Amino acid sequence: MMQARLVAMEEGKEPSLPIRSSQPRALPMRLLQFFLIFLGLAIAFMSLSMFMSRHYRFDNVIIPVTNSRIHPCFRRPNDFKSWIKPPLNVWHRMNDSELFWRATFDPQIKSYPFKRVPKLAFMFLTRGPLPMAPLWDRFFKGHEKQYSIYVHTLPMYNESYPSSSVFYRRQIPSQVAEWGRMSMCDAERRLLANALLDISNEWFILLSEACIPLQSFPVVYLYISKSRFSFMEIYDDPGPFGRGRYNPNMEPVVNLTDWRKGSQWFEINRKLAVDIVGDDTFYPLFEKFCRPACYVDEHYFQTMLSIRSPHLLANRTLTWVDWSRGGAHPGTFGKDDMTKEFFKKIIEGQTCIYNNQPSSACLLFARKIAPNALPALLEHSSEFFGY
Repeated sequence: MMQARLVAMEEGKEPSLPIRSSQPRALPMRLLQFFLIFLGLAIAFMSLSMFMSRHYRFDNVIIPVTNSRIHPCFRRPNDFKSWIKPPLNVWHRMNDSELFWRATFDPQIKSYPFKRVPKLAFMFLTRGPLPMAPLWDRFFKGHEKQYSIYVHTLPMYNESYPSSSVFYRRQIPSQVAEWGRMSMCDAERRLLANALLDISNEWFILLSEACIPLQSFPVVYLYISKSRFSFMEIYDDPGPFGRGRYNPNMEPVVNLTDWRKGSQWFEINRKLAVDIVGDDTFYPLFEKFCRPACYVDEHYFQTMLSIRSPHLLANRTLTWVDWSRGGAHPGTFGKDDMTKEFFKKIIEGQTCIYNNQPSSACLLFARKIAPNALPALLEHSSEFFGY
């Protein structure tokens, strides 16, 4: 066979059997080399990753959080200004339990480590609109740093005050308040709790939509801020509409001799406001045992505060009302009553005790004033009240 191949080659012919090339063996060898290199790199990368995760695990967790967008949320409780700055918006999503719990946070050190301007918190308990809003706007004008405003309405009411009004967007989350029932006191506590969220609010004034100011703002501010006592009407009524409403089931927390009565419209300091919002001792008793014909808004706060803090109370209100006409509600006064003589009799015809001294300056507000009285009040407010 060898001879045949030689003969063919000599004659210039191709050999009959193909000659095998070494190329097919070279390709698998290169693939194997590439795979081994890739495998080595992968192992090296995995080893490096494990080393980094063990030695830099703390930094990898902390650094992204520190530089993330949610970082201010974590820093906020440690930022002093966030504690003293009042809420930008009175609307929130807290329920009553959360709100009352938050509102009772109160500093025990009474010297403030910042410049604090004590404010009056004006709290309006209404069913809907405030017909006297234009008069109140005039009263508040120029004193923006000395007051705060909170409005509690029926929950379905949507405010319609212009952006220039002091009542614009001051409506707090509200619930139905029924006259003579605990829901009325709940509304008052809700107003107090919202006002307590502003650390600068020092005095708290409860008003209705039928209230008007009888004095200028500087006079009101000076009168309340200089008083050593809070103003809540409290007295012992031995008759059927006083002690006659007492339920013996309240013993021993509230005894018959502790039972008090008074107007629901008050002006109190921050300590008493915190006590009212944080109360869980008297509230269950009054909720269960003081129901119509026991009108709880005339007895709950009055009895509780007279037991706990009698030394802080003036036992009188700063809001004038007229009960001379009889009935379950005080008299209402309209446009025909809006005269200088009418208000002079209210303002000057009183005697009281102020800071343990006799005084003829006793009243700062009046109710009930009808909506149709507004034009006359706006026309003569400077003459009648000094604003």
